[in-house]
Amino acid sequence: MLGNFSYCNPAKLYFGDQSLDYLNEELPKYGKNVVLIYGGGSIKKNGIYDDVVKILEAQGKNVAEISGVMPNPTLAKLYEGIEIARQHQADFLLAVGGGSVCDYAKAVSVSVNCEEDPWQKYFLRFEEPSCETLPVGCVLTMVGTGSEMNAGAVITNQETKQKIGHVFADEKIIPRFAILNPRCTMTLPHRQMVAGIYDIFNHICEQYFSGTDDTTSDYISEGLMRSVLHASRIANKNPQDYEARSNLMWTATWALNTLIAKGKSTDWMVHMLGQSVGAYTNATHGMTLAAVSLPYYRYILPYGLPKFKRFAIEVWKVRPEGKTDEAIAEEGLKAMEAWMKELGLAMNISELGATEDMIDGIADGTFILEGGYKVLDHEEIVTILKESL
Repeated sequence: MLGNFSYCNPAKLYFGDQSLDYLNEELPKYGKNVVLIYGGGSIKKNGIYDDVVKILEAQGKNVAEISGVMPNPTLAKLYEGIEIARQHQADFLLAVGGGSVCDYAKAVSVSVNCEEDPWQKYFLRFEEPSCETLPVGCVLTMVGTGSEMNAGAVITNQETKQKIGHVFADEKIIPRFAILNPRCTMTLPHRQMVAGIYDIFNHICEQYFSGTDDTTSDYISEGLMRSVLHASRIANKNPQDYEARSNLMWTATWALNTLIAKGKSTDWMVHMLGQSVGAYTNATHGMTLAAVSLPYYRYILPYGLPKFKRFAIEVWKVRPEGKTDEAIAEEGLKAMEAWMKELGLAMNISELGATEDMIDGIADGTFILEGGYKVLDHEEIVTILKESL
């Protein structure tokens, strides 16, 4: 384990098919003025909206709504939400939806009482809040991002074609509580389900493919990845399988609540590439990650060969006898590719609407991060994006 670190995660989780009842326990802890935040209206079709509103009314809350939060929340939508929350004199923000809705709620939380432009302060200068923030709670309806138990928020500036995430340092930005009912995820379209599954898996990969020391975090990661593989195959065939969907929901939370990053360096270049693709195409986040992952991992494999070999053996159960380290590692990535195709994931960025004339712009919008097995330069990013076409 590397370095010295602290770990604190104050989010309280309520899990299970009756977990929404616990909203009655949490709401009295916060003020009267609540802003209910949700997406395109699917929660009104499946009944979750009515269930939540009934509880809010029973608790005597004064409710305003921010509806229509899109899968890639935009800066314009953030400005709209800030104004609604200010006019309502909000005491508490309740996000009902997937990771994008939770991300958006956190972005509103740190911006309502901020006198500066949130895009400049939080997403370009990456500063921390210097104002009072609003508490956030989540009722999760889609899994993948882990946003219900972390302090991250991702916002897209459509004018500049930038999609930028900020993981805030202050633990008070983490949702105070999250309600995780696997049944709430079962009405999702298949494509959204599998995109979320890959998001889970890639979150683990981003933290796993870094470092060379022996770390407990990597052993935990391998177990989480094997759980995703097992449950995803069941859910892919039968999306109504409660056990599979519950395991995916629980794994998603632990994949990105920062636990498995402790004692490690981390490599978030797949996310940087995928987010830049998303800024140009507005494609679903998990699909952008899937489309760029294999070209990136094949490019850096020679620089992190021992870990890729371990990945093949421990996660994909590749038999190493009589094979070179390179052959073992490559067989692991081939097994990963076969699983991705089995799920029906996007395997290239052309499927998502990216074209060759976008490559330079996507590369320019890709943040280059350290922490992985190789720090890329601009030309290498262009090469990987061309391979992703």
